[in-house]
Amino acid sequence: MTRRAGAADLPLHTGRVPAWLGQRMARLGAVITQAVIHHYGRDEFLRRLAHPFWFQSFGAVMGMDWHSSGMTTSVIGALKRGLAPLSGELGLYVCGGRGRHSRRTPDELLAVGQETGLDATPLVATSRMVAKVDSAAVQDGFDLYLHGFVVAADGKWTVVQQGMHTGRRMARRYHWLSEGLGNFVEAPHAAIDGRATGDTIMNLTDRRADASRRGQVDLLHDLGPDRLTRELMRIEGLAPPPAPAQGELPYMCLPAHHDVRPEDVNMRRLHGALAAATEAGPRDFTELLRVPGVGARTVRALALVAEVVHGAPCRFSDPARFSLAHGGKDRHPYPVPVAVYDRTLSVMKAAVTAAKLGREERLDAIRRLDSAARRLERDARGPSFSAIMAEERGRSHEYGGRSVFGHEPPPPRRVSEGQGDRVMRHEDQPQDQQGTDRDASRHAG
Repeated sequence: MTRRAGAADLPLHTGRVPAWLGQRMARLGAVITQAVIHHYGRDEFLRRLAHPFWFQSFGAVMGMDWHSSGMTTSVIGALKRGLAPLSGELGLYVCGGRGRHSRRTPDELLAVGQETGLDATPLVATSRMVAKVDSAAVQDGFDLYLHGFVVAADGKWTVVQQGMHTGRRMARRYHWLSEGLGNFVEAPHAAIDGRATGDTIMNLTDRRADASRRGQVDLLHDLGPDRLTRELMRIEGLAPPPAPAQGELPYMCLPAHHDVRPEDVNMRRLHGALAAATEAGPRDFTELLRVPGVGARTVRALALVAEVVHGAPCRFSDPARFSLAHGGKDRHPYPVPVAVYDRTLSVMKAAVTAAKLGREERLDAIRRLDSAARRLERDARGPSFSAIMAEERGRSHEYGGRSVFGHEPPPPRRVSEGQGDRVMRHEDQPQDQQGTDRDASRHAG
């Protein structure tokens, strides 16, 4: 029997992911997936998707808003686009999505069955059942609008669904995992993201609701549909009895504020990543990976990506920290450093490609970077959160900073500029600034 892994509140946000970021999210999501599967196997990747804390950190390291409801839509969409060309190789297929895409899930699952030889009929029934359970058996005021079904070639699967409560401006995410699933109506969720809203919640999937489930079936048989309808009409308008208290689960309470604040980040772990980046690079790490143009800023991003690949569940209690790898599209915590993002992609892609050919050195180097960060975080000290943010924002234009508001301009010129101001490391500059002045916008988007 699966277990519930936790819960979280997700503020309901609107907006779209710009194409320049969406394309990069698809590529980075795909290469992280390949790395996880290479190290830990396909089953482990499905388990991670079913873990709400890892899922949130996964999206944050890809540059999506670290805490909003749009994270779910963007991650599922990025995986669907990024893994499509790799489905045959990885044996992993992403179906469904938001709105009209969710309604195509049965047809997409049937197509997977034709390609893999799987009997897709049970998968289609599963897709419909999990949607029914989270919309009818769990009545919590959240209306489902997203249904993502990730299925492996051997028939194992993860489902991620999300509902919205427009009155409260909140979203709730539901995670399902096929591993160990006993039935669909008794504690089936790997996790339900979202804290109770204060409204009465009817959860007929709770083990303690077994008597209620059996009683409803018996009532239908005893009274018949006509008498049952009359009884329901008679009691209509009366307040339902309070639901029995359910066990308190660990939950990730994501705040309404959009900006990343010091209290949102585990500074000890962040300083570990910073120290690992300083210790490993740029010279030694560049030499080790043999990828030109990789500086300490890219190594810092890689340290956070490496943690997403290798970290244990307890490492993801502060998803805001992972947004410090590649920023966010709305300038929170800072604009997306496109040059750094592209370097991360090139390093990860080169490492995964080499590993497929039996050369594990580069992928192992990234794993050692994660190990170094964990080792150093016990004693590492570093700049304050505000100092890190000021440095990143002040130099954002040097990293090709970009957001939904456009390219990040240079800060106002200072009298001392050119004399005492710090300059960017050569290794981390966009390549169009390394010896030539070709069209900077090409590398910024």
